Amino acid sequence: MDVLPAPPPHPPGWGDPIAETLELVGARCALTRGFTFSGAWSLAFPAPGRLKIHALLEGTTWLTMDGVGKPILLAAGDVVVLAGDRRHVLASAPDLAPVEALPLLKATVEPFHHTGPPGAPEVVAIGGHIELEAAGKDLILDALPPLMHMRASTAEAPAARWLLTQAFHEMREDRPGASFVANHLAQLLFVQVLRTYLGEAHTFPAGWLRALADEHIAPALRLMHGDPAHSWTLAELARATAMSRTSFADRFRTVAGVPPLTYLYNWRIRLARHRLRHHDTPVAALAATLGYSSESAFSNAFKRSTGMAPLHYRHTMPTETVPPPRPPAYGESR
Repeated sequence: MDVLPAPPPHPPGWGDPIAETLELVGARCALTRGFTFSGAWSLAFPAPGRLKIHALLEGTTWLTMDGVGKPILLAAGDVVVLAGDRRHVLASAPDLAPVEALPLLKATVEPFHHTGPPGAPEVVAIGGHIELEAAGKDLILDALPPLMHMRASTAEAPAARWLLTQAFHEMREDRPGASFVANHLAQLLFVQVLRTYLGEAHTFPAGWLRALADEHIAPALRLMHGDPAHSWTLAELARATAMSRTSFADRFRTVAGVPPLTYLYNWRIRLARHRLRHHDTPVAALAATLGYSSESAFSNAFKRSTGMAPLHYRHTMPTETVPPPRPPAYGESR
């Protein structure tokens, strides 16, 4: 019997910033609608106001997006994630005049919408969105480029195609628990997209995701995420990256957008906001888990950042959840 290799060892406090961040911001991904097309067609989708996913299963499609250069040809197996508030168009040819998508899609509740003459479709696609809690939305949107294109030829594409195929069958056959399964498959799909882009994160805006992809800075980032209560010093973090303090501080600011200890402070406050909304941990205990010497020191830091004392924040900021209402029309913004 083959023995699986042991996982690679990590130093104490080694964290997974992507997993922690997705949990922190309440990321919930849902595949909401599919479509099939034939003939000549062009649909315009409004700015989604959230992360939007388009995944192509069959055929080819042109994507045009405000502020993103030339039209992009999508092929079967490609996945795109759109971040931010930008209108975009999917079409069989980029020079066709688009029709507004929402009126067409709101007119039906079928899981798949078809446009064009009857017969075998030339294009099959699935779309969805990623809901984020308001308190953490900027952490994701500010770290991503407006358009992420995962081509079918990338290393993660086989896993993504499997996820897409399974989601497609769940939606088409409407099995018991299909929406639950499809939503979890979509979350895995989003992680695959992020993994693909970590290899190209030098093109990302400065932020945690670009810092995580930087091989020189990532060890320090993982230590801060793994043990936020530790009183990390610039010297300790620089030592973990085998860099001088000056070189480390300069590079960290370049890729993360803020100095290392400012990043740590911001991360602690984000953790505090999440735990105050979702847990009943006493403020004094919460302060200790985040590395503050006293409840008053934590309360002062929290109030400087949010404008509210911790208990006031807990009582006035309701727990944010992603409700499971009817599936919205493909491309619909709530």
